[in-house]
Amino acid sequence: MLSRSKVGRLWCLVLLASFIWTSCGKDEPTPQIVVIPEIEKEVPEEVNKPDDIPGTIRDISSIELVSEMGVGWNLGNSFDVRSKDKTSWGNPLASEAHIKAIKDMGFTTLRIPITWNFDQVQIAPYTIEPAYLARIHSIVNAALNNDMYVIINTHHDDWIIPTNASSSEVKNRLSSIWTQVATYFRAYGDHLIFEVMNEPRLEGSAEEWSGGTQEGRDMINAFHLSAVDAIRNTEGNNSKRHLMVSTYAASSTPNAMRDLVVPNDDPNVIISIHSYFPWSFAGDENGPSTWGTANEKKALVDELDKIRERWMVQENRAVILGEWGTTDKNNLADRVAYSSYYAEAAVERGFVPIIWDDGGNFGFYDRHGLKWKYPGIAEAVVAAVTE
Repeated sequence: MLSRSKVGRLWCLVLLASFIWTSCGKDEPTPQIVVIPEIEKEVPEEVNKPDDIPGTIRDISSIELVSEMGVGWNLGNSFDVRSKDKTSWGNPLASEAHIKAIKDMGFTTLRIPITWNFDQVQIAPYTIEPAYLARIHSIVNAALNNDMYVIINTHHDDWIIPTNASSSEVKNRLSSIWTQVATYFRAYGDHLIFEVMNEPRLEGSAEEWSGGTQEGRDMINAFHLSAVDAIRNTEGNNSKRHLMVSTYAASSTPNAMRDLVVPNDDPNVIISIHSYFPWSFAGDENGPSTWGTANEKKALVDELDKIRERWMVQENRAVILGEWGTTDKNNLADRVAYSSYYAEAAVERGFVPIIWDDGGNFGFYDRHGLKWKYPGIAEAVVAAVTE
């Protein structure tokens, strides 16, 4: 069915065509006054912005803040979908019921991966659609009303390309996004954390997951600086809000961790690392489905100790393990054992382990049925801070 505005435009075209046709003869037509009926204009859908939940930024260190955050859960494959349709990767729209179930299980930190690319203007000033911000706002509020900590980020924004050639545009766009988001949430307290980028890397390159090139690592540092400066410049609570920056691809490889530069040596910056270790068990669908030998446990402990030594010991920086977890290989008992060991080891070292749940092969909470698909995994993670 045509909208009223489209009908109006068609009617105008018909009248114009008629006038042109009668004007093509030798004799000039007698001018006629044509009255075009007024057509009701389409009005953009009104956006009801949720109420803010004002808070304060306490005078505590990032390490102290992280020590309060417990264990976390990722709302994966939701707001981070590479499409305007946030259900296109198989999950329903995020709801307050989902967040309540996560908190009721015992998770106290919610990470909300967000892709902005499909819900903002593609040229400067890269304005984010108000309706999209309002939807994110409602889930942030749901978590805060359940006494949780919340992390929001830029996730699958593929225009973040760490090359000299792309540097200027990326810095401008990141600055614009974070200026808008930080301004929007400026009244919020320190239970809301901004994670500047997710796994920044040159996709498809030979070094994509091994720490990148020197150029790539330098560009990531420049991007972090632009974003952090943009957030701080919005002032208010954002002048001291706790932020997260990641290594190249959020990797724990030596070169990625070595070359990360914390913007302005900012004391309220937390290091974000993703460690699906070992990937052969945790993520590779064709890899081994069993885990738990003495050597495997030692290797995992060595991985976490390496991260702790680099950041907490050498730099006195807080660390959040923003993603980890296991894909389903019909090996639930091993997944539960691994999750228990990983979460306990992470918490013992002062990290916040935020397990990945994509609603698919990495999933263990059923967002459609509002029930736990694999409650044993969730219980194993939560036990790290409740026993």
